[in-house]
Amino acid sequence: MTPRTARYGTWPSPVGAELVARATTYVHDPRIDADGVWWLEQRPHEAGRTVVVRGDPWGSPQDVTPSGMNVRTLVHEYGGGSYAVAGTTVFFSNFDDQRLYRQALGEDAHPITPDPERPRSLRYADMDVSRDGTRIACVRESHPADGLPVNEVVVLAVDGTAEPIVVGTGSDFCAFPRWSPDGSRLAWIRWDMPWMPWDETELVVAEVSGDGFGAPEHVAGGSKESLFQPSWSPDGTLHVVSDRSGWWNLYRLGDDGRATNLTPLDAEFGVPMWEFGYSAYAFLDDGRIACAYRQTGVHHLAMLDPATRELIDVDVPYSVFDPPYVRADGNRISFLGSSPTVGGEVVVLDFTSRSVEVLREQDDLGITTETISVGEPISFPSEGGRTAYGYYYPPTNADAVGPDDELPPLVVHAHGGPTSENTNELHLYMQYFTSRGLAFVDVNYGGGSGYGREFRDRLYGQWGVVDVEDCIAAARSLAERGLVDGDRCVVTGGSAGGYIVLASLAFHPKAYAGGTSYFGVADLEPFAESTHKFELKYTDLLVGPWPETADLWRERSPAGKADAIERPVLLLQGLEDAVVPPAQAELMVEALERNRVPYAYLAFEGEQHGFRKAENITRSYEAELGFYGRILGFEPADDLPPLEINHLG
Repeated sequence: MTPRTARYGTWPSPVGAELVARATTYVHDPRIDADGVWWLEQRPHEAGRTVVVRGDPWGSPQDVTPSGMNVRTLVHEYGGGSYAVAGTTVFFSNFDDQRLYRQALGEDAHPITPDPERPRSLRYADMDVSRDGTRIACVRESHPADGLPVNEVVVLAVDGTAEPIVVGTGSDFCAFPRWSPDGSRLAWIRWDMPWMPWDETELVVAEVSGDGFGAPEHVAGGSKESLFQPSWSPDGTLHVVSDRSGWWNLYRLGDDGRATNLTPLDAEFGVPMWEFGYSAYAFLDDGRIACAYRQTGVHHLAMLDPATRELIDVDVPYSVFDPPYVRADGNRISFLGSSPTVGGEVVVLDFTSRSVEVLREQDDLGITTETISVGEPISFPSEGGRTAYGYYYPPTNADAVGPDDELPPLVVHAHGGPTSENTNELHLYMQYFTSRGLAFVDVNYGGGSGYGREFRDRLYGQWGVVDVEDCIAAARSLAERGLVDGDRCVVTGGSAGGYIVLASLAFHPKAYAGGTSYFGVADLEPFAESTHKFELKYTDLLVGPWPETADLWRERSPAGKADAIERPVLLLQGLEDAVVPPAQAELMVEALERNRVPYAYLAFEGEQHGFRKAENITRSYEAELGFYGRILGFEPADDLPPLEINHLG
């Protein structure tokens, strides 16, 4: 059938907002042991609830945690590392009360941590069960009635019969508590403000004697060195990922204090630790190390021989391994794999039988591959001689093409973090737009990850400058190539990406035709004292030390420059967001209303930092599409709910 010609943005599409929101389950954090494979499923159709699921190659996956439980921790507010497995028993953090629970397969769940005096004032994450199955090491975050939370490494009895033992305290943050195979040592990383874990961390080890723990001793890390994922090999040798070379490489630590780089490459074997629970490498019984790494935007799954340092890529039908969740049992590994046409799948690779089993396939949405837009890796010049990167997704639909005399509008997407990395995999959010005839570019701007420490550090002192300029440069580059209509470019993003949206419209008012901010930062000054602990000093690094550079904070705040905004703005906000509170969006609403700039504002009850409920995801997608149709001059084929855009003539 010959595709019909229709204006860009007006194409009928099978990628409906409700279909995407309700049929797309976020699968993450797979774990493998001799008894099966476990993973988490975040389900928008169950109000965003997260469930522990267990599967094996011989049967259908089964839910483990009961219907009344939501497996999610709020440590650092971003969470992650919310469960652990030992044999056929799962330990998990429940969202409602933040207590740790123990549940054997087929039995009820029972709390093993005390009920705190105030709701959610004791939180747990990043659990590791000792090899003998008697104790759990984890991160505990205590929220006092006044003052900042206290983050510590604690050890708990698996049955909850004993008071937690505080093993590591005194630092602002800690992560990755990991038992040695014989249980004689416990390692973890720690760091202090103003640094983030991708800036400067320290690796320590505590000796274990019976129920007692020695004082933690410094092993590695320190000034300007970021450490990631300490792990013990089966013979008890400590390994860790370090960026001391400028790249996150994997090191083996000797008893003599020497560190041997097993992967001396300009490549990243680590990621910014916004959440707990990441695992970029794992040890096989035959001595090899399975690992996921990225090099100039290309992802690899590989096997490393630590004796020869030979690194060989594994041939699997996936090209993205993000987030890295590589884990091993015997000579099998589990991982999360995706590609430009396949969403995240839970995969088991057996190196003995050389078999590949997909235990959790992506949901079948009824979308043909001919309607999936595949990203083209791009690099382009930006200001000051910089080079930035990204992926360009052309309008794609099996049943429609654009007219010869029209170029498509462009949606510029800025990732959050701002240290995140956009990847070339199937993201239904962007397919929602490309299948309707809009072009889309995912920008990896300076400050993001995947391109080494120098690239990651570009944003320090330059937040609102480098990131904003790189996104504008992406749009300009595509327009100069004749791929998009340079006069019909819009910008979208969430959190730090939302800040880029607002900063772009305020600092470069003619760069875009409009923008959509998902829970974006509008005013920097409140973050000097009132944001959550994990990011309390992050803005000091991104902009400058507070209060010495207070004028610069005000200059970089979009709300303070709102008088310069000329183009329409769509604001989307969760009303329970503790990271970027609703007051930030409301401040922008006041400024836009005062200056009579066209805007729309949608606030969602029960949503935190990132929307999880299907109905709210659906509404946000539809609002964004309808917003672009109104300001860019096209009529979507969809029957969209009304969107009130104030002051739009």
